[in-house]
Amino acid sequence: MRFQSYFNTAIKIIQLYDGALPLTHFLKKYFSENKKHGSKDRKFITHACYNYYRPGFALKNINIEERLKVAIFLCNSSADEWNIIYDNNWLEHWNDQIRKRIFFIQSAYNFSVEDIFPFYNEISEDIDKESFALSHLIQPNVFLRIRNDQQDKIMYDLHQHHIVFENIHDDCIAVDNANRLEEIINIDEEAVIQDYSSQRIKEFFAIVKSEIRNPKSEISVWDCCAGSGGKSILAYDVLQDIELTVSDIRPSIIHNLKKRFEKAGIKNYKAFVADITKHTAKALPLGSGEGFGLIICDAPCTGSGTWSRTPEQLYFFQSKKIEDYTTLEKKIVSSAIKYLKQQGYFLYITCSVFKAENESIIEFIQKKFQLTLIKTELLKGYNKKADTMFAALFKK
Repeated sequence: MRFQSYFNTAIKIIQLYDGALPLTHFLKKYFSENKKHGSKDRKFITHACYNYYRPGFALKNINIEERLKVAIFLCNSSADEWNIIYDNNWLEHWNDQIRKRIFFIQSAYNFSVEDIFPFYNEISEDIDKESFALSHLIQPNVFLRIRNDQQDKIMYDLHQHHIVFENIHDDCIAVDNANRLEEIINIDEEAVIQDYSSQRIKEFFAIVKSEIRNPKSEISVWDCCAGSGGKSILAYDVLQDIELTVSDIRPSIIHNLKKRFEKAGIKNYKAFVADITKHTAKALPLGSGEGFGLIICDAPCTGSGTWSRTPEQLYFFQSKKIEDYTTLEKKIVSSAIKYLKQQGYFLYITCSVFKAENESIIEFIQKKFQLTLIKTELLKGYNKKADTMFAALFKK
């Protein structure tokens, strides 16, 4: 009866949750206040809660209990211990092929794959809409980017702990989300936890590196929306000799970033807290000089390319937020580009699939600042159990 109890607890949590906090933070708070749940209990309850939000906008008209039942069926290739929730008809139709499970649900409910993500008119035309919608029903992988030629050691450590992994390419490994990698690998020193599409930003850094006339000279790099610092560490590894500056609007982020840089072996850098949308040109604490050779602008966005990791954000999303983010993105871009030196590079990145945050921002940059577009790509991850991102590299 444990799984019936997990099911009931998940319903209780869903009834309490309003989307104001990320689901992971809400669950952490809930479990800290309800200590009767052991680690195994928390794992299955959490899994059920995330499953509930994966169908997005589909089946929002049915009650919570029924939707959770459908969601667990859709999101899992086998019933396993959840079989206590279902009658024989459901269990007989449980199949490891997701389209067969969908066909069964469609026979009993007014369910359409298109309803999962109903913002098709807003997304980039290059996206396979059905594949993208279906990806929200699947838990993405965790990806490692191996640093400092540690491939052999990391693969040995994963084998020793019986962790199944997939080699995507020489320095990229995919593992199941359930593994606690920090107990096996020296995270940030030996390898960085970084999504597959995010790792592909190195292709843009490689272009910058290939065009530098004097490869021995340091490149001045400003990561103006540094966040957790993953792009900065990637730039450090690809470009090697850089004069790094990082900034973010949140003091806690800069505090955590400094700890991460210490683990990653990055010592010589500048860091500051600032809302760059509220500063005029040359007013930020960046010192004097001719500007930066590379500005990385990993802009705050809807995060719509990552909603398979955070399905609650899809469930509670309102399309009016797209305009709010594009307004913010234009402000950030306009402020940051003023610090770009002549012949410098500006790299714009989002983890969004919305045209307004991607292609439209490219048009804005070209029209307002007359930068030359070097490369742009929608980095599709929805068929690889990864995030989908967008990147565009400009030159002044």
